[in-house]
Amino acid sequence: MKYLKHSVLLITTAVLMASCHEKNKKGASEKLAETHSLSKKYWPNGAQLVISVSMQFETGGQPEGAESPFSGTPLPKGQPDLPAESWYRYGANEGIYRMLDLWKKYDIKVTSHVVGSAAEKYPEIAKAIAAGGHEIAAHGITWENQWNKNYADELRFVKDGADAVEKITGQKAVGYNSNWLRRSPNTLKVLQELGFLYHIDDLSRDEPFITKVSGKNFVVMPYTLRNNDIVNIEGKNWSPDQFLSQLKFEFDRLYEEGASKRRMMSISFHDRIGGTPAMVHAMEEFIKYTKEKQGVVFMRKDDIAKMIVNDPKTPIDNSEEKYNN
Repeated sequence: MKYLKHSVLLITTAVLMASCHEKNKKGASEKLAETHSLSKKYWPNGAQLVISVSMQFETGGQPEGAESPFSGTPLPKGQPDLPAESWYRYGANEGIYRMLDLWKKYDIKVTSHVVGSAAEKYPEIAKAIAAGGHEIAAHGITWENQWNKNYADELRFVKDGADAVEKITGQKAVGYNSNWLRRSPNTLKVLQELGFLYHIDDLSRDEPFITKVSGKNFVVMPYTLRNNDIVNIEGKNWSPDQFLSQLKFEFDRLYEEGASKRRMMSISFHDRIGGTPAMVHAMEEFIKYTKEKQGVVFMRKDDIAKMIVNDPKTPIDNSEEKYNN
């Protein structure tokens, strides 16, 4: 009887150990599958979320009567709006340099769309942006409409701006931004002819995509109105802490979505607005917030475009086909 009890005990122990082993094996398999799922990457560089900052340099390129905090009561044509002009000069005197200090502190590279005449008026600023390792992109020769230009005039307008900036900084622009995003039906064909790689005048996605222009691939790097200082700080009189909350909310959702699809967060700063002390402080708080997560990468737009232009995972969207052929 003693031996029988001992045998039963041994068999029971063996069954329990086998059961535990199977359960542990199953748990390990499930954990491995979960890890594999979480580690699936949708960006060629393995990031979960890519953030791209625009730093528009426009001071000195604005026309008479350009938008300003005082434009609700515009002065008669020919009468200089001296306070408005001083507001623009803030971007050159303070804003750009304050933002450059912030990017340097956190080793972030941004894209600066530079108006050609702004670079000509303040060449030392354009050179400082380029010297910081930031992308110099094109923004026209002056800050004015191009949607109403014919093909030849628009081509000259874009080329003159890009040539002016290249002459000063040594960087050939491959990215483009129209005034208030309002391009013409010919703009992408003009950019394709001039050798540009991408444009940002599009709001249709939260990731870059390819569109066909004259039968060839052209990259679209979607812009933002939601995370844009000129729209929300100037246009809606948000406070910097409201802007910071917007950035955090946007980041949280896009980061979560980035686990299962390609996501890009776009942020837009303008020299005279984003370069104010409170806005730079808000942006620094946001940068610190992003560092709490893994797989977050800040990138220049040209680097993103080059990385995804030949990636088969990049969506192709020909919604504007009738204009681009």
